Amino acid sequence: MTVVVTAVFYPKAGRKQELAAAMQRGIAAVHEEQGCELYAIHDAEDGTITMIEKWTTVADLDAHGSAGPVGILNADIADLIEKPTLVTRMTPIAAGTEDQGLL
Repeated sequence: MTVVVTAVFYPKAGRKQELAAAMQRGIAAVHEEQGCELYAIHDAEDGTITMIEKWTTVADLDAHGSAGPVGILNADIADLIEKPTLVTRMTPIAAGTEDQGLL
């Protein structure tokens, strides 16, 4: 079963664009990981950057958590965030059409 994750990053004042740029190297590496179906960042109106992830299995996501690309990402952004990232794991609940009812 797939698993969806949101990760909310809290940039230091005035450093959101710098944070988004710093995340690029880690994102490119994660896209090569087994089970990565979606790993994309979004500019939120509240001043945060939200990453939306989709993994083929929980095991793939767990492996991602201990893989090198996460370390790359964390090192690249360490001086740009003001507090820890809020990570939420979710299991999709199908609703509506197959194309629109699941992420």
